[in-house]
Amino acid sequence: MKPNCRAPRVPYSSDRLTIIWRCTILKQVLNNVLDPELDLDRVFHALADPGRRRMLERLSQGPASVSELAKPLAMSLAAVLQHVQVLEASRLVRSRKLGRTRTCSLDAEALRSAERWISERRRFVERRLDRLGEYLADTADQPGSGHAGPAGPHAPA
Repeated sequence: MKPNCRAPRVPYSSDRLTIIWRCTILKQVLNNVLDPELDLDRVFHALADPGRRRMLERLSQGPASVSELAKPLAMSLAAVLQHVQVLEASRLVRSRKLGRTRTCSLDAEALRSAERWISERRRFVERRLDRLGEYLADTADQPGSGHAGPAGPHAPA
């Protein structure tokens, strides 16, 4: 069943939100919330930057303010805050603001999802390498396979 993607006759509008195309917003929300690959993309994007990785290493020791995260990095507080926003969008970090201080903490669930994805790929590659090793061992033992082995004519004397 196709969603109703018609524009409303009169767009809904309030002081916070204007909706012209209902299904566009719904699609965006569903894609951002329900697409695990998009979450994984955000995690790897966040991990791609060395400064953000250093921030995560610091947060693995416990919560820290944005200014504490900025101390070892050669960048402005505004730049650090932008990096924190990327980490928040990837769901690796949560922050809360108390007064003028924004305190960040590590949320390891997104990191675990990346770890699961990597582990699945590692198991797949290891199974393929195991099969290749078995195949090579089987063909090396067969006469006339063309595989001379270590004692063949090209082995060092």
